[in-house]
Amino acid sequence: MPSASSAVSDSGRPAPSSLWRDRDFRRLWVGQTASQLGEHTSLLVLPLFAVLMLDASAGQLGVLRAVGQAPILLLSLFAGAWVDSWRTRTVMVLTDAGRTLALGAAALGGLLGLLGLPALLVVAFTVGALSVFFDVAYQASLVRLVRRDQLVRGNSALEGSRSAAQIGGPALGGALVSLLSAPIAAASGALFFALSFLSIRRIRHRESIPERSEHPPRTGRRIHEGLRFVVGDTSLRTVCLASAAFQFCFAALMTVYLLFLPRELHLSGTEVGLALAATGPGALLGSVLAARLPDRFGYGVVLVSAAALGDGAFLCVPALHGSAAVTVPVLLAVGFVFGTGGQLVNVTVMAVRQTATPDRMQGRVAATITFVGMGMTPLGSLLGGFLAQEWGLRTSLLVTAAGMLLSPVVMALSPLARLGRSLPACAEGGRDRTPPFA
Repeated sequence: MPSASSAVSDSGRPAPSSLWRDRDFRRLWVGQTASQLGEHTSLLVLPLFAVLMLDASAGQLGVLRAVGQAPILLLSLFAGAWVDSWRTRTVMVLTDAGRTLALGAAALGGLLGLLGLPALLVVAFTVGALSVFFDVAYQASLVRLVRRDQLVRGNSALEGSRSAAQIGGPALGGALVSLLSAPIAAASGALFFALSFLSIRRIRHRESIPERSEHPPRTGRRIHEGLRFVVGDTSLRTVCLASAAFQFCFAALMTVYLLFLPRELHLSGTEVGLALAATGPGALLGSVLAARLPDRFGYGVVLVSAAALGDGAFLCVPALHGSAAVTVPVLLAVGFVFGTGGQLVNVTVMAVRQTATPDRMQGRVAATITFVGMGMTPLGSLLGGFLAQEWGLRTSLLVTAAGMLLSPVVMALSPLARLGRSLPACAEGGRDRTPPFA
């Protein structure tokens, strides 16, 4: 499928030197950054609201996180089929507007004292559902906006903005909850989504999307095409399995972690926000390294080593005791290492996926991988709440941290680990391909 931009080469794609000079790319970058800030702020604000203001139990926190993550399991495949049939700009603008209204309503309800746990569950589900559509759309939008040889640079820029959101979002959310109130923190998330709406709606590039025939394929058939393509491709299939293992265990760990920090280590909301925000600077470094390391060491080596280093960092957290002066610096270091490794994996995996996928199926393939991987997060969150109640916080944290190492093991045992310094060309039919070696 052809793609174009406001600054294009003779081939119809942006010239390599014009990526940041392209106004539409900058608008996408600003909008995605603001959206990620709103998302990362709300991901901390809603659980902290439940824990600190509603005195939620471990089981209730697990349910809240699971409800917010359930749309990934319920809607990802549909979102992929839908995004492939619509302009991504339209999808992103509509979802930003919806999330602005949802968090704005939550902020108003909190200020009036009307936001209890049931209403919080509704808000979490609504924001989560709209985020599924936005995330699939922005991943597909880059492929429609830039040339394939610019994908790594474009992904590094977008993932770098996500890193900035990981720094600012949790820190801002935790500080606002501690210094002001949870409703004010929710309002800040709504403002970020509103900024994303204003930026993305200014994109002028007219995307090329598949023409709609008089008898378009049914949604179920389109979803099946995406599933079949992913299953038939060795690299994408491995990405799905590794993502599922990581996301399941990480969701369980984060449920325990959000209880462990305030209740076991007695950290304030601001300190919890700082601990979570520490992944941001690491992710910024990871974004920079992701544009360089695969060309030097090979994509497979970077994927496996970065995943093992980043995921393994959490193994030291259950041993922490003492005052915040001792524990917070260690948590910052853990978050930094995890952010660096995680971002290296994110950018590299996205380049593998986008290169292996034809343009007409970008949305469905992204959604399929999201469905298989992120779809495990509601179950992981419920498991984390159960383990925290039955086994205690320290034991549960150790078990879930060890479980995250399944992801690099899956990649190390697959052909994905042997990817070299260049990526295989797209196989339209989705047949197994032997990756090049370094």
